[in-house]
Amino acid sequence: MTLLRSHLSGTWQTGSGEGRPLYDAVTGDEVARISADGLDLAGALEFGRRTGGPALRALTFHQRAALLKALGQHLREHREQLYAVSARTGATLGDSKFDVDGGIGVLLAYASKAKRELPNDTIHVEGDVEPLGRGGTFLGQHVLTPLRGVAVQVNAFNFPVWGPLEKLAPAFLAGVPTLIKPASPTAFLTAELVELIIGSGLLPEGSVQFVAGSLGDAFDHLTGQDLVSFTGSASTAQTLRSHPGIVRNSVRFSAEADSLNLAVLGPDATPGTAEFDLFVKALTTEMTVKAGQKCTAIRRAFVPRAHVDAVVEAVTARLATVVVGAPGAEGVRMGALASLDQREEVRRSVKSLRDAGRIVFGDPDRVEVTGADADRGAFVSPLLLVGDPDRAEPHEVEAFGPVSTVLPYDSTDELIDYAARGQGSLAGSVVSADPAFVREVVLGVAPFHGRVHVLNARDAGESPGHGSPLPQLVHGGPGRAGGGEEMGGVRGVFHHMQRTAVQADPDSLAAITGRWVTGAQRNTTDVHPFRKHLEELRPGDCLVAGPRRVTREDVEHFAEFTGDTFYAHMDEAAAAANPLFGQRVAHGYLVVSLAAGLFVDPDPGPVLANFGVDGLRFLTPVRFDDELTVTLTCKQLTPRESAGYGEVRWDADVTRQDGESVARYDVLTLVAKKDA
Repeated sequence: MTLLRSHLSGTWQTGSGEGRPLYDAVTGDEVARISADGLDLAGALEFGRRTGGPALRALTFHQRAALLKALGQHLREHREQLYAVSARTGATLGDSKFDVDGGIGVLLAYASKAKRELPNDTIHVEGDVEPLGRGGTFLGQHVLTPLRGVAVQVNAFNFPVWGPLEKLAPAFLAGVPTLIKPASPTAFLTAELVELIIGSGLLPEGSVQFVAGSLGDAFDHLTGQDLVSFTGSASTAQTLRSHPGIVRNSVRFSAEADSLNLAVLGPDATPGTAEFDLFVKALTTEMTVKAGQKCTAIRRAFVPRAHVDAVVEAVTARLATVVVGAPGAEGVRMGALASLDQREEVRRSVKSLRDAGRIVFGDPDRVEVTGADADRGAFVSPLLLVGDPDRAEPHEVEAFGPVSTVLPYDSTDELIDYAARGQGSLAGSVVSADPAFVREVVLGVAPFHGRVHVLNARDAGESPGHGSPLPQLVHGGPGRAGGGEEMGGVRGVFHHMQRTAVQADPDSLAAITGRWVTGAQRNTTDVHPFRKHLEELRPGDCLVAGPRRVTREDVEHFAEFTGDTFYAHMDEAAAAANPLFGQRVAHGYLVVSLAAGLFVDPDPGPVLANFGVDGLRFLTPVRFDDELTVTLTCKQLTPRESAGYGEVRWDADVTRQDGESVARYDVLTLVAKKDA
């Protein structure tokens, strides 16, 4: 049988020796063998740092996003190939789509978010400029730059496609190369994925590497610039986290581990309500999708004591219709576990859970199987238990398979206490249409959960379900769940970057960040900035226009024209009594409108549109006969890679005759490129 190939240091390689056999979870047949013996992992890490890293860092966030999008589209064209291999892991077609399409979806979601939320630059400037002195000559700014190491991902067996891709996306966007290490039982599917990635030719050399087998001594060669992202058991996470190479170099280590996730049925969700039915459906789904082999699956189902029997009856009725068997067989809704070893692990865990409860559906030692041999394949029946929430076992033992335990509760305080006994979970669901109950439970369990999902009739149509991590939100949890965070939108990107506080004078800070900051030099030219194409503009390009006197007639005309007759603008006596003004003042929006009239160039030119105003603040009242001047300064340029224009952010400072600012804001425009 052929050894799976690794892709390290730019070449496909195989380990030495016969390797460890990997089996088809359905038939028990050998699929491939796996070995990384003799492979140079230290060299691979160095190759990622010296080759993959520089190639990625030379690209902007938007250019990396375009590559991720192209990769997602390429993989989408080869989904059927991945589905076929996925079936050998025991996954049904639905399970395979959850894994494969979900992973591809993360790539595409991150590509989209990067173009919307990150600059078309190689660094990210975070937050506002911080004044550090009274005179404005000493400023502070946080800047994020890519780490100069490798993101080593150690994945679990249950999601051999989604797992690598959801870790790859934020690392790649950050400009950090990745080394993928899959769990052995399903490594043959991850190998197929990596073959497609490398074969696409889309990604820079060294940006993605793959080891089929053990990481060997790789952790001995980690540096403080590297990262490790782990998914698996809590015990393995503890072992890796305490590795001398991790500890010695303070390597960033993020873990997603065991999780006794909960679902709560609210007291209002009585039998016959939409919420009761949603709870039953969610619990059944989480038990059977991927044969319950999901880190987010519901393990503890908390139910008001009065409704336990009704829930058990409804769930067992649904489970009775679930056909277990070969993924391709007609009518099969639940496939096999990933391996025979995993089946034995589930049986051992169920034995412990039975000490604190009773099985009300299924038999851990026997299951009727369609289209396959129940002994050769890693099949197990869905198993529903009713347990005692005051016993430790339901809160400590996770059976990583189609197993869940119904636990009664009598009060909200008791429920929150039971939830905390899980010592940290990835996900929880609260199924209720009672906002007061939902608030109390969500805030009560939030310290112990990375994500809380509220489900009711109103949001059920759009909700992807309890067990679906979304790239926009963090995936991870405290305590037993590993204490790490993945995804979470751009938060996941920033995890792969170093946040540095830069202290400097305004001109130096502007040069470092590529953005004009208050106090930095301005460049006033004879050419109106709105007559310049995107390539001709530079941060600091400036226009000073005015003055424009504000008259009583201006204010009254604006009030009549817009209908804004607020007393501070129109009623002498009422305005005089206002402690902020003492007399009638001009509308703030009139001030902004007059400023636009001062700086806008009316003729057609490179400026295509004004698409927004950010951070508008009215700082000082404008009274009749005040004279306004506006200083408009090019602040930031963001070219759009695939468009004939880019975004330009302008600093607008409106001052009156004494030099005091009356309004400050950013004007956002779309400006054409010269060759468009």
